[in-house]
Amino acid sequence: MTATAEQAQPKTIQLADYRVPDFFIDSVALNFELDEANTLVSSVMQVRRNNEATGNALILNGRDLELVSVKIDGHLLDAGEYELETEMLRIPSVPSTFKLEIATRIHPQDNTSLGGLYTSGGNFCTQCEAEEFRKITYYLDRPDVMAKFVTTISADKTKYPVLLSNGNLIDKGESENGRHWAKWEDPFPKPSYLFALVAGDLACIKDSFVTMSGRTVDLHVYVQHHNTDKCEHAMRSLKKSMAWDEKVYGREYDLDLYMIVA
Repeated sequence: MTATAEQAQPKTIQLADYRVPDFFIDSVALNFELDEANTLVSSVMQVRRNNEATGNALILNGRDLELVSVKIDGHLLDAGEYELETEMLRIPSVPSTFKLEIATRIHPQDNTSLGGLYTSGGNFCTQCEAEEFRKITYYLDRPDVMAKFVTTISADKTKYPVLLSNGNLIDKGESENGRHWAKWEDPFPKPSYLFALVAGDLACIKDSFVTMSGRTVDLHVYVQHHNTDKCEHAMRSLKKSMAWDEKVYGREYDLDLYMIVA
């Protein structure tokens, strides 16, 4: 076996090696200025130190990113105030609680890994499981860091009339140069590997489901236009699945909207 093949083998991670995160992220506001060649991603995070942790420095995961800027509580850090490595951004000195702002530039059309944010079939897509969110922005990309996400997406309206992300759509509008935007809010904390974004020219098949408490949940299935006649079974299966969850587990879907992108 060559050295290259050995390096390609997945690393075994033992439970005994686990240690709690040094910091938590309570909320993150993401802004995407979508462009096939150069997408600007801006994040605003509310960060706090974990009292049970032993580390002092903030160490964020990142891969294939172009760092544009870093701010802590509005202060723009210069190159001497952080350390940038191939897959890590390290800030040696941070307060116990603070606002962290990071801007990165990524290149979706050149991303052939199918991880992070990439283009496929004329659409923008994401795949963040298991550790691919770090290809979007610098972050504590681990499943035990749970944050509430608000995501604003801006794109060319003609090429990408549909802009989707996690949670509920809370606002949308028009902007200059033929672009438009949509703002999504997920009110429930989640790990970064569950983050999702889709932008494209997609058809939407709509239905609804009434939960056991009487709430109406909108159901949307998004597909390429030539596949709209193939969605009836998927929608019927979704409604039966939601009813089954309620009957068997007593679990009611908790958002106003359920979306599938195929």
